[in-house]
Amino acid sequence: MNKTVNPNELTSDDNCGPLYAARKKIYPQSVSGTFRRIKWGLMAFCLGIYYLLPFVRWNRGLGAPSQAVLIDLPNSRFYFFFIELWPQEVYYFTGLLIVAAVALFLMNSVGGRIWCGYLCPQTVWTDLFYAVERLIEGDRRERMKKDASSDPMKLERISEIVLKHSIWLLIAWWTGGAWVLYFNDAPTLVKELVTFQAPMIAYAWIGILTTTTYVLAGYMREQVCVYMCPWPRIQAALTDEWALNVTYRYDRGEKRTSVKKAAELRALGEHAGDCVDCYQCVAVCPTGIDIRNGPQLECIQCGLCIDACDNVMTKIGRPTRLIGYDNDINIHRRQEGKAPVYRIVRARTVVYSAIIAAVGGIMLYTLATRSLLDVNVLHDRNPVAVRLSDGSIRNAYTVRLLNKSGYDRVIAIDVNGPVNVTVHVVGVDSVTPDRPMIVIPRDTTSELRLLVTAPAEGNPEKSIPVRFHVTDIGLGEAASATDNFVSP
Repeated sequence: MNKTVNPNELTSDDNCGPLYAARKKIYPQSVSGTFRRIKWGLMAFCLGIYYLLPFVRWNRGLGAPSQAVLIDLPNSRFYFFFIELWPQEVYYFTGLLIVAAVALFLMNSVGGRIWCGYLCPQTVWTDLFYAVERLIEGDRRERMKKDASSDPMKLERISEIVLKHSIWLLIAWWTGGAWVLYFNDAPTLVKELVTFQAPMIAYAWIGILTTTTYVLAGYMREQVCVYMCPWPRIQAALTDEWALNVTYRYDRGEKRTSVKKAAELRALGEHAGDCVDCYQCVAVCPTGIDIRNGPQLECIQCGLCIDACDNVMTKIGRPTRLIGYDNDINIHRRQEGKAPVYRIVRARTVVYSAIIAAVGGIMLYTLATRSLLDVNVLHDRNPVAVRLSDGSIRNAYTVRLLNKSGYDRVIAIDVNGPVNVTVHVVGVDSVTPDRPMIVIPRDTTSELRLLVTAPAEGNPEKSIPVRFHVTDIGLGEAASATDNFVSP
């Protein structure tokens, strides 16, 4: 039976130390190799898109915004090159979120946390900040020596720190500045920002994003990945035994010993592993872990330890990929003398790919076949119907017409359902009272009030369906909506 413990009765021997471990600063060493080059390339690609995309132009016609990618909040529009989305088409964003989530699951089932190691914004900007730090303060050994110096206030050291943080703040400021450019015409907003004529909300968001970028990439770094980000916990539940993670191949590396000692052991016919315990894999790790201890939550699968180990193996004349993208199944197979097996295509990856293809295909189809003309109808509720002095019945409706195209439209309105119905658009004169024709300006939503009148004869004393059909006289494009025509 459990016994209640009085905290006052605990001795010093019962205390296990502090609840939270203090952070140990990590000094990642620079490394060259295949995966480092991939990371440099993806960093340049991602940052290039982020910083330069707001300045790309796209001709949408007279009066339309010319920015290729624009989130136009005042007019409730989202522009992406030739695509223009309205608030009524929010389902496209839902589809994009589904595709993005399943793509993340697919990446995890193939290569573990490769999103974290190569494409995550935290990784990209932290890599950039590390590059600036190495350029100014030197590599791992130099930075450690300078931080441990007994006289850290030398003029040279102060100038290095000031220069480093100035460049960090400049990068962070431009990161925040680039973000707000997606919400307004970029050249215009840049001019307004420089002349201090931009809206205060723009300066506020630049300040917020400058601060978060500077703090997260400059100071918190690996702590964001380890403590703040939920993905390491989620991906552990989504992965399986066939996923390729950065793995130390202990079947080949153990037991660890120096190059000289390994040669002596092998000369005597004894086994010696390829790992020489050089700790280069630890020195280059951006989260400071030892991959040889097995899978760990902190590992972001960036592959830098693979490059570091390959460089060492090449220098001592041993096969590369002592650390590589692998799994425990293949390690055990090699221990049994069997060839490794890689199953990229399996049920999990096929299902994820099928979901992405299905959702993406549906979105592309609806986008290609969508109508640029739409109509919505709302029946008046008070009163729902009125009987006129001649006995006829009148219902009133609010009709919203959406013209999503870049030109004005002449629209004809037909109402089907009640017998011998007449239609009147309040405030609009039409030469054809039974089929009103109106002009809808381009890229707007027009709201009309329609009075629908039908004689009592031939129309039953109950609710009947009524269909509103609108047609573009010039192009023939049409849209319709249904409601009810009721008797008082």
